[in-house]
Amino acid sequence: MIGENLRHLRVFLAVADCGSVTQAAGLSFVSQPAVTQAIAKLESLAGQALFKRSRQGLFLTDAGQFLERRARRAIGALDAALGDIAARLVLTATRPQLQALTATVEAQNFSLAARRLGVSQPSVHRAVSQLETEAGRPLFQRSHFGVTPTRQSEHLARVVRLTFAELDQAATELADLLGKEVGEIVVGAMPLSRSFVLPRALSGFRQRRRTMGVRIVEGSYDELLGGLRRGEIDFLIGALRDPVPVADVVQEALFIDSLVLVSGAGHPLLSGSTVSLDSLCDYPWLTARRGTPSRDRFEAMFDVAAHAQPASIIETGSIMLIRQMLPDNLHLACVSKMQAKIEIDRGDFSVLPWRVDQSERQIGLTFRADWEPTPAQRFLLDEIRRAGGEVGV
Repeated sequence: MIGENLRHLRVFLAVADCGSVTQAAGLSFVSQPAVTQAIAKLESLAGQALFKRSRQGLFLTDAGQFLERRARRAIGALDAALGDIAARLVLTATRPQLQALTATVEAQNFSLAARRLGVSQPSVHRAVSQLETEAGRPLFQRSHFGVTPTRQSEHLARVVRLTFAELDQAATELADLLGKEVGEIVVGAMPLSRSFVLPRALSGFRQRRRTMGVRIVEGSYDELLGGLRRGEIDFLIGALRDPVPVADVVQEALFIDSLVLVSGAGHPLLSGSTVSLDSLCDYPWLTARRGTPSRDRFEAMFDVAAHAQPASIIETGSIMLIRQMLPDNLHLACVSKMQAKIEIDRGDFSVLPWRVDQSERQIGLTFRADWEPTPAQRFLLDEIRRAGGEVGV
């Protein structure tokens, strides 16, 4: 674990800056043997040399340059957040203490935090108390109902998550230099991407990256966005938002999608009679949940005509559930055209002769603004872009 010892990483950066064990020891307030030991430990974890030794000093290898770039970003952000609370924390805070703080911020309870970390409750309480002692101020407000983080500890917890995510990226890149695949790529996938673009991209990805772990996280947009901003998810794929919801994420459009109204192949509305708002309201519907762009456009079909909404609605984003329901030739669904592409092409779904106005939306990728992908992540992104370019072909 490259980020196991934060002090070792600070010593590494000091050596990278001055190229000298002696000078790095002075800058880091440790002994020369401690510097040598820290570098040796990091090189053992990396499985390769991080410095070239010569009479002129120590110079970064290719592996060292990869680690230096990631570590400088991670430690720089972490030290700034620690320093905002108390300068002393930069020197004293350890990874286990910061993990305990982060888990407590998330759980707002020491016992639940301990369960998440797989350690005892006294261990978490002691770690947080040590941080508070060094900070000279409380980081949580205690009550009978649990603990409430201060604004500064909430900010620190978010930076800690991103710091460790960045160091995980470093470990993946170092392994990549040795021809090894470690870690995993975590993709936040919204419904339509899971039915067409992502399967194609993952198939292409596996042609070259046979063993790299990939985890697909499903959920609402808000849940996925939160995971992205916390560093738990590497990127999102799905419908983009206009405007961008927060300043610390960026979006990349891939293609345009639209909504369609679909039924089973034998639905009465396909018999040739005219489709109207009245006739659409005669049947039960499957639509996205309230507050989503898809649901807003569905409801707008009726609102603009001052028509009542359908009385029977099942809220779902599951194409699997829709696939099981429409063959009853009773239910109708409002879905993304690309999400239902396979079922439409196969004849399982029939598209009703009705246009959902202003339902066109951009589908694409969402990243943290300062995120730098690893080679494996970059390759998967390229495969996703290629699959997105095939939409409609």
